[in-house]
Amino acid sequence: MPVKITKESSAASISTSSILESIRKNKIVFCGILISLSVALVISIALSVALGSVKIDIAEVYKIIINNVFNINEEAASGPLYEIIWNVRLPRVLLGAIVGAGLSIVGVAMQALVKNPLADPYILGVSSGASVGATMVILFGSFGLMKNSSLGLAAFIGALISCVCVYTVSSIGGGITPTKLILSGTAIAAICSSLTSFIIFSSKDEQGIRTVMFWLMGSLAGARWEKLKIPFLVLILCLIILLVMHRILNIMLMGDTSAVILGVNIKHGRKIILVITSLLTGTVVSAAGSIGFIGLMVPHVSRGLVGSDHKKVLPVSALLGAIFTLWADVIARTLVAPEEMPIGIITSMCGAPFFLFLMCKGSYSFGGN
Repeated sequence: MPVKITKESSAASISTSSILESIRKNKIVFCGILISLSVALVISIALSVALGSVKIDIAEVYKIIINNVFNINEEAASGPLYEIIWNVRLPRVLLGAIVGAGLSIVGVAMQALVKNPLADPYILGVSSGASVGATMVILFGSFGLMKNSSLGLAAFIGALISCVCVYTVSSIGGGITPTKLILSGTAIAAICSSLTSFIIFSSKDEQGIRTVMFWLMGSLAGARWEKLKIPFLVLILCLIILLVMHRILNIMLMGDTSAVILGVNIKHGRKIILVITSLLTGTVVSAAGSIGFIGLMVPHVSRGLVGSDHKKVLPVSALLGAIFTLWADVIARTLVAPEEMPIGIITSMCGAPFFLFLMCKGSYSFGGN
């Protein structure tokens, strides 16, 4: 009798899994999820602008945004309410959406790269390298003629150097493996964190140190319209490239042997993904500082919705990451109002229990078949 129950339970489990997988593969269901998340993102943007230390009627938010986009009434583009909505909150909200989408995309790519569903965008030390470059600029000044974009440039250079170091170290003693990438990334991240601490300790600029410490915990307070263009363009570019490479990302989950059989240059693919993730991470870190766990949580939720095909996971993760970050920022702005809490604290409070839940439950696979 116990054997019979076990077989029936196993059959039921397999049947349920097959049904879920068939639903995930349905194109209509996928389109419905994309449309629903897009609508949820638009609503979240409007609500995020309306909520804060000064609450604003959502009708006013829509009115001012539509008026500015379509230039209906130039006289309405003035006043304190206009300044709060258009010049303060909306750029911050849009930056939050860009940052959340970027971190989620990097998380998806990193987890495929190292074949570890518990990996985070910071697992390879790319974010830590970006923090070193950005911290040097904040505390010791910019690169001469590159004053307006020196922070982003320094963060990208730091991320790229860190990325090259990880790739070089992991290639010593044979071919690159996911385990060696993780171990090399952990070591490089520790070194970069030590360098960041040393730079902060060496600085005599007290105001700069406070700025760096707040920035390292993640903050969207510095958002301005002129600072949105580059992060947005980098996000779109990286998303398009990764979507084009979705087949390579899928094959990476199968291992190097399967890649060779299928005729895919996995080494070349790894190099491109490392550069793309370093570029996107460096851009995000320069714009909002270090914000953790988004790249860990969002890909898991996305795979639960659409399966493990990266052609579907990437756009869904981008939308979910944007929505999650917007609401995390709302909590950061309102929880201790009128003061502001670093958004990294909120994401860590959500991410750490999520990570422990996955570890205890043991169901942290990539999903799908």
